[in-house]
Amino acid sequence: MQRYQPAPLAPEASAAAFEARSLSDPGLRSFADLYLGHRAREWPPSTWDFQSLALAALYFNTELDTARARVAESRAALTTAGARPNPAFGITPGIPSPYLLTFDLSFPFETAGKRRYRIESAQSSFRAAQFDLAQTAWTVRSAVRAAMLDDIVALRTVELLRSEAKTRESQVELSDRMAALGEITRVQADAVHIELAKAHAALGAAESQAAESRAALAAAIGIAPAALEDVRLSWPDMEMPPPAGTLPIAEVRRAAVINRLDVRSALEKYAAAEADLRLQIARQYPDIDIGPGYTYEEKRSYFTVGFSAAIPMFDRNRGPIAEAEAGRLRAAAVFLAIQADAISKSERSLAVYRDALEQLAEAVHLNDLTTNRWRTVRESVSAGEEGRPELDDADIEHLIAARAELDSVARAQRALGELEDAMQRPLTPGDQLPAGATVESLGGRPKE
Repeated sequence: MQRYQPAPLAPEASAAAFEARSLSDPGLRSFADLYLGHRAREWPPSTWDFQSLALAALYFNTELDTARARVAESRAALTTAGARPNPAFGITPGIPSPYLLTFDLSFPFETAGKRRYRIESAQSSFRAAQFDLAQTAWTVRSAVRAAMLDDIVALRTVELLRSEAKTRESQVELSDRMAALGEITRVQADAVHIELAKAHAALGAAESQAAESRAALAAAIGIAPAALEDVRLSWPDMEMPPPAGTLPIAEVRRAAVINRLDVRSALEKYAAAEADLRLQIARQYPDIDIGPGYTYEEKRSYFTVGFSAAIPMFDRNRGPIAEAEAGRLRAAAVFLAIQADAISKSERSLAVYRDALEQLAEAVHLNDLTTNRWRTVRESVSAGEEGRPELDDADIEHLIAARAELDSVARAQRALGELEDAMQRPLTPGDQLPAGATVESLGGRPKE
C-alpha cells in the first residue's frame, strides 16, 4: 500500500540552489562522463566548447525537467491504461431480522478489446512524450549554440573595436599636433575627433551587447550569469562552416521529413488518436458483470450466479465517438502541417545558408586584400617611404574588413544553425550528439 509523501516547494531554497549552480559541479562531471562515453581528462575544462556547454545545459536547464515530468506522467498513464477492473463485494444484513443475510461478489469483464485499445493509446502517448523530451533537448542544444555564437562574436567585436579606437586615438593626437602647426585645418582635425567619438560609441554598444550575450548564454544553460564570469569559450572551426555542396537538397528534405522529432511525435499522437477512436467504438458494446451470490434466510442457504450488463437502449456512445473522430482528424491535420513546415523550412534554410556562404567568401576576400595592403603600408613605413597617417588608415581599413568578415561568419553560422534545426541533425564535421544521448537516457540531475 502506497502512502502519501509530501513534497513542499521552498522558493527561497530553490532560488539559492539556482544561484549556487556552477560548471564545476561534480554531478555535471558524472553526467558528462556518462554522455561522452569516457571520463573527461580535465575538470572543469580550461576552455568550454559547444559540446561541453550543451551537456551542461542538458544537466541544468529546467525546460528539460518539465519535459521529463511529462514523460513520467505518460508512463503512469500507461500503467493506468493496463489496469484491470477490480471485483466488487457486497453484504446486505437483514433488518430487523437477523436471519436474513446476503453476500454478493461481482467480477467485471471488459468486452470488445477496450483494454487493448486503452493500452495502445497510452503507449503511443508515452512514445510521443519521449519524442517531445528529445525535441526539448534539441531545442535547448540549439539555444546554447546560438547564444554561444553570439557571445563569441560579441567578444571578438569588442576586441576589434578597441583596436580601432586605439588607432583613432593615435590619429587624434597626430591631427591635433598637425592642426597646431597649421599643416591641416581645425575642421579636418575635428573630423578625426568625430570618428573617434563614433568608435567609442560603437565600442560601448558592443560591450553592452557582450554582457547581454553572456547573460543569454547563462540562461540557455540554466545557470546564473555569475557562473560564467571566468569561463573561456572555444570554437576552433567557427570560421570554416561546411560547404553547401555537402548538403544536397534531397538529403536535407528527407532528413527533415524522417529525422525531425516533432514529426515523429505528431505521428505517435495520431496513432494515439486512432486508438482512442477504436476504444470509443468498442464502448458501444456493454461490459459484463458476472458473480456468485449467497443468501442466508431463516436457516436456509441459497447460492446464485448473477449476470448484468448495461443495455444500450438510449445511447450508442455517439458523442464520444464523434469527439474521437474529430480528434483523429485534428491529429492528422497537425501531422501534415508539421511535416509540410519541416520541408519548407529545410529548403529555405539551405537556400539562406548557401547565400550566407557566398557573402562570407566575399568578406574573406576583402579582408585578405586589406590585410595585404596593411602589410605593404607597414613595410613602406619601416622603409621610410610613407608616414604614420597612411599606416593608421590602413590599420583602420583592415579592422573594418575584419569586422565585416566576422559578421559574415556569424551570419553563416546562424544560417547553419537554422538548417540543423530544420533537419535536427548536427552538420558541422566533428560535431555529433553525445554517445549516451538517447531518449531514454535523458535523466537529468538530482533534485536540489
